[in-house]
Amino acid sequence: MTDPSATLGDALDLETMNSFNKGTLAEKMGIEIVEVAPGKVVARMPVEGNTQPYGLLHGGAHVVLAETVGSIAAAIAAGEGRAAMGLDINSTHHRGVRSGFVTATATALSEGRSVAAYEIAIVDDEGRRVNTSRLTCILRDAPTRAS
Repeated sequence: MTDPSATLGDALDLETMNSFNKGTLAEKMGIEIVEVAPGKVVARMPVEGNTQPYGLLHGGAHVVLAETVGSIAAAIAAGEGRAAMGLDINSTHHRGVRSGFVTATATALSEGRSVAAYEIAIVDDEGRRVNTSRLTCILRDAPTRAS
């Protein structure tokens, strides 16, 4: 697995971004990054395989998707050699989704030296908002890995 602290701050290409999800919860849930730019990250996730017993997209799946795109945006804002760690997330579910994909767009609300905050809008295949989340991340020097 690629070490995100080594290159994430400067990597804006989709192949590199998606490689960071290898072996993670995001990969298990089928999350695919589709757009990356400073202050904005977009990803999609299948509904199938991420539902609760009633056949609706699980509320926790919304939160995982929201934290994934927001954390990537925050890591980019943090810069090379620094890391973003989730500090707070909240999520409001607007409507249920039973099939297809959902797409999340994280947009920067504030990107400072030590804290970054994002609004994440999640929409269904018809473009209807199904969830709104907000993520706040603390930005710090990247931890070193123990050998």
